[in-house]
Amino acid sequence: MLATIKLLEGRRILYATPTQEQIGKFWWEVTTALKPVIEAGVYRKNETEHYIVPVHGESEARIKAKTAWNANTLRGDWADLLILDEYQLMDPEVWSLVGAPMLLDNDGDVIFIYTSDQKALHASELYKKAEELQKAAEANGEVPRWAVFHFTSFDNPHLSREALEEISSDMSDLAYRLEIMAEDLDDDPRALWTRETIKETRILHPPALTRIVVGVDPQGSVISGETGIVVAGVAERPDGLLHGYCLEDASICGTPTVWAGQAVAMYHKYEADALVCERNFGGDMVENTIKSVDPRVPVKLVTASRGKMARAEPISTLMEKGRIHHVGEFPSLENELCQFVKTLSHNQPSPNRYDAYVWAFTELMLEYCMTEVGSINIPMW
Repeated sequence: MLATIKLLEGRRILYATPTQEQIGKFWWEVTTALKPVIEAGVYRKNETEHYIVPVHGESEARIKAKTAWNANTLRGDWADLLILDEYQLMDPEVWSLVGAPMLLDNDGDVIFIYTSDQKALHASELYKKAEELQKAAEANGEVPRWAVFHFTSFDNPHLSREALEEISSDMSDLAYRLEIMAEDLDDDPRALWTRETIKETRILHPPALTRIVVGVDPQGSVISGETGIVVAGVAERPDGLLHGYCLEDASICGTPTVWAGQAVAMYHKYEADALVCERNFGGDMVENTIKSVDPRVPVKLVTASRGKMARAEPISTLMEKGRIHHVGEFPSLENELCQFVKTLSHNQPSPNRYDAYVWAFTELMLEYCMTEVGSINIPMW
């Protein structure tokens, strides 16, 4: 129990986690460990506010536990040892806006504890950065400011080996690698895109484009949700091959009027040829909503009669062949591309950016997809 040891050394510890259940577990452990000195009157505890402090003296030593979903829920306190547990579930600003400044005045320490989560990569990105800084310091003969540690479920001596083996046999390979082996996986190995491929084909500026369209995948709800809006263009290279370029991810949450306004704005910004919109949700309502914003904008409605991955496969193949490029970085879009897989789960959110991206490049490169990709010689809808 690091927190208990540091309290006895006179440190001021703040333990934060997103869930109240985790607070309860931590609180039980520290109060159990400190029960003798609490009963002896050396320390006192406050069960309501979850803190333990010395009874006598002017020391600022203390353990306090609180929930922290975002930066605001962590505000209002200070510590010289900050423990952020289940950091992958917290907003990154918990650290950048509150945690880091909290430790500046006292040159304090922070401990991040997390489980790999492909939907929230800020924790694993921080891990990799810390690992790089640690190695760089060691290479220069310096004492590292950061240290990183990796533990699998098999490293936990309190877990039953028999139970681990049994539960592991029922898990998917991805779940096993994430939950049991604690691997940091940026990409789902079953996904059609990889970050390495996107990185290899990324460029800073597009050539003169011959066509530009705005792909639109309307949200499933008429009240709220995210609508995928992706701008893409094409140009013929000197080698005579058609190349595609992702220009902007303008996806937005809001009512139909909001997303229609955003799509029309992208159409005018890039002087596009058309909006390519999926009609599965809403039918003619999609076109009518856009026309109510600007009746001059040409709209092409497309219908998804095949699965998402089947529609996306020719487009991902084109990128693998180096013929689709991202002009800049689009983190949210790229997360969807590298993490979406076919699933039977009804809880998986719809990848709206992914769909808008596929519709845009399908419109721009349909003929090319059917003649140049080779084995992927299939109609797109």
